[in-house]
Amino acid sequence: MDNKHVSNIPAEVLTQVNEKIAEAIALIKPYSVILTADERASVVKVGDSGFNFVTKVLQYTRTNPEFVPGYLNVSEFETDVKDGDGHPAITTLINQLYNYFDDTKLAARSEAYGAALYYYGSVQQAASVNLPGAKAIYDDLKQYFASRGSKAGTAK
Repeated sequence: MDNKHVSNIPAEVLTQVNEKIAEAIALIKPYSVILTADERASVVKVGDSGFNFVTKVLQYTRTNPEFVPGYLNVSEFETDVKDGDGHPAITTLINQLYNYFDDTKLAARSEAYGAALYYYGSVQQAASVNLPGAKAIYDDLKQYFASRGSKAGTAK
């Protein structure tokens, strides 16, 4: 069994990460928009190509202001464009942090599941030869594999 996850993240490190994330949230929250699920579903989704169009239009509002309609607030438009890029330098770091935690969780769970299967197999064999105490443990653990069909070996 190849074990990549060999040490826990120290509690003090997790505490520091949690505090720094809370600080970052406190910094950004006053400038953020929080959408409801319905609002998220109803807003126009603009991909990179569409956003390139938006930034090109903003450039034209600066170079050719005579075509700006009176009802278009260019200052608010600029604000939307500035935050509309998603701040990729920051979101890249956030995604990297998320991936560190998610990959660690994935590896740790996979390795823990493998170790649990080794133990389960040992208990199953011990129960099959009636070793004292093995049947009770086996009966308790086998419920996780009941009615599995073709998905046997995958944890619930």
